Amino acid sequence: MFVDIVKISLKAGDGGNGAVSFYREKYVAAGGPDGGNGGRGGSILFKADNNLSTLIDFRYKRKYTAQNGENGRGKRCSGKAAPDTIISVPKGTVIKDSHTGRIIADVSGDEPIVIAKGGAGGKGNMNFATPTRQIPRFAKPGYPGEKLDVTLELKLLADVGLVGFPNVGKSSLISVVSAAKPEIANYPFTTITPVLGVVKVNEKSFVMADIPGLIEGASEGVGLGHAFLRHVERCRLILHIVDVSGIEGRDPKEDYKKINLELANFSKELADRPQIVAANKADIATKEQIEEFKAFIEGNGLPFFVISAATSTGTEKLMEAVAAELDKLPPVLRYEPEPLTQSELDQIEQEKHTYKVEKLDDGIFEVTGEFLLPILNSVNMEDYESIQYLQRVLRSSGIIDELEKQGVQEGDTVSIYDFEFDYVR
Repeated sequence: MFVDIVKISLKAGDGGNGAVSFYREKYVAAGGPDGGNGGRGGSILFKADNNLSTLIDFRYKRKYTAQNGENGRGKRCSGKAAPDTIISVPKGTVIKDSHTGRIIADVSGDEPIVIAKGGAGGKGNMNFATPTRQIPRFAKPGYPGEKLDVTLELKLLADVGLVGFPNVGKSSLISVVSAAKPEIANYPFTTITPVLGVVKVNEKSFVMADIPGLIEGASEGVGLGHAFLRHVERCRLILHIVDVSGIEGRDPKEDYKKINLELANFSKELADRPQIVAANKADIATKEQIEEFKAFIEGNGLPFFVISAATSTGTEKLMEAVAAELDKLPPVLRYEPEPLTQSELDQIEQEKHTYKVEKLDDGIFEVTGEFLLPILNSVNMEDYESIQYLQRVLRSSGIIDELEKQGVQEGDTVSIYDFEFDYVR
């Protein structure tokens, strides 16, 4: 099964927590804090694999989670960083944010690309010792790894895209000029997945893609074309194959017009892409049919070639012209990552400190917020300095201001998950 678009969820690893520890050794008094830092959480990377041609594996696994970093330990030992998770995809896979459509990366090179970064490890208590605070009994929690939903969209990396109505001979042509072996039969939509073939012309070579047959309305979802038009987007050159014999009962001129209309409806860039027209099945066409179609195509200012894929007539000359045209064109299109918009940056910053303060019926003020959980886990409630650290977090995040705005009074109970305290001004 050919799958070229899927949605998956990614969660990079969280950083390990810093340790609270004190150096103890016989005959050594007041050894001091020696809690180590937490390890970095694993990142999620994507890497192109030339042996893959479909995204079908992602149909069966939709969630990918990297390992968390190890917690810090005593004796100034830092936790071990978690290994990165590397996901292999076909070359030419474009990764987009599922919610905004923003392009995150184009996996078309050989180097892995980081998509979700692992969280940094928290600092151990050895980092918080000062002349006035010699026995810090708190450490910082690890930072959470990035979490996002992405859409993987495969856009084939090919120099030349073969387009045309079903059963015009595209599969026959690519089987003749390359080592590709697509299924060939005398009925429409024989090819239901794109087929890549490497064409060698003298000392040069290029990649040609047989795009499954387009029909009228393809850009609006009719037939197979809508699903595969995206694979023409990267092609540097379009090779338009037309059945000049009209044996299927269609007019070659109308076929040419309809296919180009579908390309234009799908993408204006595709409509402007350089194009060569090849009149196929010339061995069963009349001279008048060929001459009439040739005059029409050349009248539109396009290069025109007469071929018969079934007998290989004219195919060599056509491939030489394709290779010569490619020499004039820029390389295969690569999509550049799109930067985060200001609204997305604002949302990310807001989510870092998102919380909710609610006054319950019994007079208790309940505070919730995911960012508070790792902080509470790292705070030693029996240590004054550790409590002071929590107070600074509540103040800097705006929670204290919100409590006061909702009318909290001295002596009222504030509940933060499993931790409760009496409010004191």
